[in-house]
Amino acid sequence: MGHRQARRIYLLTGWVAASVLLGAIGWGLYFNGARDAVPPAVPVPATIAAKEPVTPLPLTLSLDPDKVKLGGRLFGDPKLSSDGQVSCAHCHNLATGGVDRLPFSNGIGGRQGHINAPTVFNSGFNFRQFWDGRAATLEDQIDGPLQNPLEMGNSWPKTLATLEADADYRSKFSALYPDGIQALNVKDAIATFERSLVTPNARFDRFLRGDLTALNEQEQAGYRLFKRIGCTSCHQGMGIGGNLYQKLGIMEDYFSVRGHITEADGGRFNLTGQEEDRHFFKVPSLRNVAVTPPYLHDGSARTLKDVVGIMVRFQLGTKLDATETGELVAFLKTLTGEYQGRSLE
Repeated sequence: MGHRQARRIYLLTGWVAASVLLGAIGWGLYFNGARDAVPPAVPVPATIAAKEPVTPLPLTLSLDPDKVKLGGRLFGDPKLSSDGQVSCAHCHNLATGGVDRLPFSNGIGGRQGHINAPTVFNSGFNFRQFWDGRAATLEDQIDGPLQNPLEMGNSWPKTLATLEADADYRSKFSALYPDGIQALNVKDAIATFERSLVTPNARFDRFLRGDLTALNEQEQAGYRLFKRIGCTSCHQGMGIGGNLYQKLGIMEDYFSVRGHITEADGGRFNLTGQEEDRHFFKVPSLRNVAVTPPYLHDGSARTLKDVVGIMVRFQLGTKLDATETGELVAFLKTLTGEYQGRSLE
């Protein structure tokens, strides 16, 4: 199903009344749009989650451990950049929620990008990659930062030559790939590692699996509010987002209020040239949102309270009082999961 079809469905069904229905539609978009990008997972038990628009993350994955290890080394190796100073982990720091917590990341030579870096955690569950969805898979996505002059500023011939000069890399690649160090194999290893970056066992996931004590009353009230006001129209499924495109500024023009329009604000329009795609972006996952500030593609929202206020106003066209805002923020904090058995908090 294409993004235009998803948009038509959304417009026909409305915001609040369709939240659960669109959860199912978004789930279909997720599987139909990126099946090859989804890491194989152990099925989730039939629990409370079966009746909810959000699904728990799998507790285990089936991935080649040697490829994960090699991909992790490449992910953290600054030699992949043209100046030997910037790695994938430079902008996607696993110690800080898979982001660098900057509005815009700094690449080679201190050059600054123009769009907020999304988290790498759970990125394997996104139906497309990048804010504008220009990459279909994690493998495709790797070409972007590697060759972007504002990020790693490298080329594949130079990258492969650098790796070939390293005897240990030659040995590791030869053991895993018959044709050794090739761009496709480098991308496969990094993407396999990235698919391993799953953060299960958030308190909200435990709640969905039947542990009703995992969330306190304020947090449960926040989840009920999250559904009632229509947040699940866009934020649902396993990723609680990441499975469809949506316009930023549906109920009110976000960009005219914020001012200073940039090229990055074009969103999907920058790819398609279609006016109807202007200001459309991939809906971000809300998993671990409490530890991945700042928010939005422009990095303009510094706190959860800030971004909740923006979403409620510009996407839902409503208002929340202080108690309701507190409940929603409390709920969002329950979406923080664990990596390698340790909470990201």
